Amino acid sequence: MTIAEFQEKGEAALKACLLEVDAVSNLDDLNVFKGRHLGKKSALTGFYQMMRSVDPAERKEFGILLSRLKDKIEAVYAKKASEIEAKLLSEKMARKKVDITLPGFYPLAGAIHPYQKVVREITDFFVGLGFDIADGPEVESDENNFAKMNIPMDHPARDMQDSFSIAEGVVLRSHTSAVQARVMAAMKGKAPIKVICPGKVYRRDNDATHSHQFGQIEGLVISRDATFANLIEILTKLLRHLFGEKRAVRFRPSFFPFTEPSIEADISCFECDGKGCSFCKHTGWIEILGAGMVHPNVLRLNGYDAEELQGFAFGLGIDRIAMLKYGIDDIKRLYADEADFLAQFRKE
Repeated sequence: MTIAEFQEKGEAALKACLLEVDAVSNLDDLNVFKGRHLGKKSALTGFYQMMRSVDPAERKEFGILLSRLKDKIEAVYAKKASEIEAKLLSEKMARKKVDITLPGFYPLAGAIHPYQKVVREITDFFVGLGFDIADGPEVESDENNFAKMNIPMDHPARDMQDSFSIAEGVVLRSHTSAVQARVMAAMKGKAPIKVICPGKVYRRDNDATHSHQFGQIEGLVISRDATFANLIEILTKLLRHLFGEKRAVRFRPSFFPFTEPSIEADISCFECDGKGCSFCKHTGWIEILGAGMVHPNVLRLNGYDAEELQGFAFGLGIDRIAMLKYGIDDIKRLYADEADFLAQFRKE
């Protein structure tokens, strides 16, 4: 085949391609079109097979012209393929139309539980004062839970705490004072001790403000120079840290078997600012926590020299603080899986 003959036949093949492409309207037609003009039986493939019969002197030019013809036919095919794909996509979008005026759907954001918020706030406060954090088991020995806290078998305080018995001499701890006993045992009569003990405790209570399970944070300081004034200062700063710097704080005498003297701390009511309302039972004050100087018997029962060392201890309810801070009306809300209740704390 000569160059002139190829040019004539090549132009005819390209013309046929251009005439047929307009009739292609779907993928099936496109596949037929591709086979006819680019497949094994196409005129283009026949031209490649004829290269052996081309004069060697013209073979290079023949190859260049053939390559250009192939590029033109492939361009025609590619353009039509693109048009069909765009058409199919448009039809699909029309069938599955998205209403962009609807709001989007987002995964719900979590939040720190109010119980944990209080735990973090209190522990951060005490860590800032140099306190360590101690933990212990929730199933405890009677000795750690009661005896080492100056609460013998016949003491009425055992009835006040009404604990759950697991086996003889084993209970669900009724206060985190048991952790204090473990800390003192580990220190083997040495001081100083400066520790807080957060955790769950268990008592037979069940009403809107009490639960069989609740949280406590107790603190213990033992040293040669720990004083009642130190205790008052720390508790005053803690309560104002939790409830606001303007909150008035008062302390009144009380009784606990593990402290002597013992006190209870109140804050001025934040509903009526101390004037008296139903929230504070018209007293102007809200009871918050108990504290006192460590009873000498507790020091001796835990291997400490009560003549050389002294200390103070305090305890507050995590749930009670959370209920007061966030206006929670029932302690059971802290332990129920109520999405609507918990959602409000995402704003905190």
